Amino acid sequence: MEDPTAGRALRRFTWEEIGQRSGRGPEQQERWLVIERKVYDISRFYRRHPGGARVISHYAGQDATDPFIAFHLDKTLVRKHMSPLLIGELAPDQPSVEPSKNKKLVEDFRELRANVEKMGLLNPNRTFFILHLCHILVLDVAAWLTIWYFGASTVPFLFSAVLLGTVQAQAGWLQHDFGHLSVFSKPKWNHWVHKFVIGHLKGAPASWWNHLHFQHHAKPNCFRKDPDVSMHPLFFALGKTLSVEGLKGVPHRFYLFPVLQDLAWMLSFYIRFFLTYLPLMGVKGILGLHLLVRFIESIWFVWITQMNHIPMHIDYDKNLDWFSTQLQATCNVHQSLFNDWFSGHLNFQIEHHLFPTMPRHNYWKVAPLVKSLCAKHGIEYQCKPLLTAFADIVHSLKDSGELWLDAYLHK
Repeated sequence: MEDPTAGRALRRFTWEEIGQRSGRGPEQQERWLVIERKVYDISRFYRRHPGGARVISHYAGQDATDPFIAFHLDKTLVRKHMSPLLIGELAPDQPSVEPSKNKKLVEDFRELRANVEKMGLLNPNRTFFILHLCHILVLDVAAWLTIWYFGASTVPFLFSAVLLGTVQAQAGWLQHDFGHLSVFSKPKWNHWVHKFVIGHLKGAPASWWNHLHFQHHAKPNCFRKDPDVSMHPLFFALGKTLSVEGLKGVPHRFYLFPVLQDLAWMLSFYIRFFLTYLPLMGVKGILGLHLLVRFIESIWFVWITQMNHIPMHIDYDKNLDWFSTQLQATCNVHQSLFNDWFSGHLNFQIEHHLFPTMPRHNYWKVAPLVKSLCAKHGIEYQCKPLLTAFADIVHSLKDSGELWLDAYLHK
């Protein structure tokens, strides 16, 4: 590939200069970041970033090499579009890794990443995802047939609700796969099917999910950068570090901006649901069914998604290396056929966070390699039983609640 920087005189920068362009401090209007020693000015571009303005801004003033590699499929195309943003490179006397990071750990993880690609662990088995979609559709049809054949009395009503709750949960894991570009080699194909699964099968907006979820992956458990924990202080602060601050800080803003295309997909879900169940159950019955299904889905979703993060370290962004950032914020749950299915393979949360575009059926294959790297560098690799993971959520919330109350009462 032709080097877009050929023939251009590039300015040389130090890590100190780059760190001052984070969108905060004396250079509030400037946002720079580094990718593979190249320095890019995203001050005007970040609002047009296809992955969202916030996710790229979270790396302003920092090295973004590893998240860049982790999130993008067609890196050649992305680098081409980045060319106009290039303003220079690191000075020859500057290390490739930020001075605050563990150089050897960064190098070892990048070597692991290269080996993972050579082993083909980023290549999906599309039959796996087709079968997963089919089992969702079968359960969806079975729920309707139950009401159609047995009527809307209590037992078939509850049985159908459980089936539909399972459909919603499993469709949630499937949309997660497409949202992470884990199924097709072309990003646009993943995006289109993602809209179908999250929009038509679940009735939720894809743009909303993308906006929040990629921020979570970029800076997991980082206050003001991970939306999943940035409730402080309006409702409740998670984690010891943030809880002891009492009521300091700023309220979290919630962003909900489904575009018209998302709205159309969402409407298709509700139209289908009401047209198929309304003749069988009436208005009250269908509203009751919908609320019960959402209740089942919500419980399932919250326990699975929080068991890997809430019990882990929650703090401000310390600009750690990619490997350490993910390991301190995630943990795993023991593997079994049930756990894999029940959690959508998010029981392998560590591997998912390290390699977000990896198809989930390959997590178990890369897990031993990740464990070895953890052992080499003395990093804890947490893996626990499912029920223990659930209990840890309660313990963590209890601890945070007590600390928050102490801070609030100024004890």
